[in-house]
Amino acid sequence: MASTYTPLGVELQATGENAGTWGTKTNTNLQIIEQISGGFTQQSIAGGAQTTTLSVSDGSTGAVLSHRMIEFTGTITGNQIVTIPLDVQTFYFLRNSTSGAYTVQFKYVTGSGDSFTFSATNKGDAVIFAAADDGTNPNIVTINTGIKNVVEDTTPQLGGNLDTNSQNILIDDAHFIGDESGNEQIVFQTTASAVNQIDVTNAATGNAPQVEATGDDTNVDLNIRPKGIGRVDLGAAKIIQTAEKVTTSATAATGTINFDVITQAVLNFTSDASGNFTVNFRGDGSNTLNSIMDTGESLTMAFIVKNGSSAYYNNAVTVDGSSITPEWQGGAAPTAGNANSLDVYTYTFIKTGDAAFTALAAQTQFA
Repeated sequence: MASTYTPLGVELQATGENAGTWGTKTNTNLQIIEQISGGFTQQSIAGGAQTTTLSVSDGSTGAVLSHRMIEFTGTITGNQIVTIPLDVQTFYFLRNSTSGAYTVQFKYVTGSGDSFTFSATNKGDAVIFAAADDGTNPNIVTINTGIKNVVEDTTPQLGGNLDTNSQNILIDDAHFIGDESGNEQIVFQTTASAVNQIDVTNAATGNAPQVEATGDDTNVDLNIRPKGIGRVDLGAAKIIQTAEKVTTSATAATGTINFDVITQAVLNFTSDASGNFTVNFRGDGSNTLNSIMDTGESLTMAFIVKNGSSAYYNNAVTVDGSSITPEWQGGAAPTAGNANSLDVYTYTFIKTGDAAFTALAAQTQFA
């Protein structure tokens, strides 16, 4: 009776066969078994889209499919398929060391059973089991051993705290940290030449945590900016120091002057007034004062007017184009300005309802 062979090429010698060569064949079998149990080999699959067939080599060593670990090599320019015969039953350590962003599929030569595929970006390792569990449609079973790169896990979850181990977390421009529903909570924007940043420091009992502007510059502002006409609510804040925005213009006061409270808190005209003037208070050219204030809120503004030898004054006040009669300090509205002086007008508006305001005003001479 002639010898037969296993799917991986080991020779099963029949009784009485191979007189004089039995020892050589046995040694070959042992070498095949050794490469099956722990052998390593490389298989080039370089080239365009193609199928590479791994075949059995009965009774001899060297068959790629009869090695425990197979490393795929070469530059690939198309998706690759690597096949093994239908009756092979073993497990493999596979390594994808190819160059080129294309897939590498490992499967049985025919049938509709499961296969394993390295994605186009997966240049890693895999452990798979060739089950030979069906004569027509056997399955390649993937053994989950974890991930080599975080990018391979599209839904990662931590099982404990993430320790950065003295390293940094880098976030792409306009990407965010989200809530558990995936909604944005903090969106990070990138400045390519950035040298300044914020530090966030926690605190022990009895001390306040801190958000601080830091960086390479000696003096670094900290900007907190609402969107549109939104405002910054500091709650029951204690203000240590504040600076108000001043708009200075080489303009002579006369006619109707729009005071845009979104733009500045102080408006400074540096040319001599040329006539009496109306001050119209509004949010800005696109927003009314009424729309940016809530009932029960107040705003205080100052208007500096320069007078020469002819003294002119603020003889009318409007809010969003509608007349309003302020309550003037001292009980009476001014009837003149002050010659060769700076007249400073201060206005406080208290919103009492929709488009309803109480206005407090004062004129003060500086000379």
